[in-house]
Amino acid sequence: MSNTLTDVAKILEERKSAEAGSSYVASLYDKGLDAILKKVGEEATEVVMAAKDGKSDKIVYEVADLWFHTLVLLAQQNLHPDDVLKELERRFGTSGLVEKASRTK
Repeated sequence: MSNTLTDVAKILEERKSAEAGSSYVASLYDKGLDAILKKVGEEATEVVMAAKDGKSDKIVYEVADLWFHTLVLLAQQNLHPDDVLKELERRFGTSGLVEKASRTK
């Protein structure tokens, strides 16, 4: 399953050089960062609404949309899902309270 993130990331990189009219992702890249951020925000709100409704299938669907759009954001920023996974690995085994307190302001 973890290969899915790598596979999606590869396609998202390929879409960077595609014509805006050739794919949804290429059109997002063409519109720029603000359009991508707007989609991430919209999808995050839809996750919240789905969770409030308490329907598991809807939650999964909306989280998939949110993850996808955050992957688009990562690619647009020249980052890879592995960067996020490495950060999660770094935090693993550390209390969330301890990790949060260690952050510099």
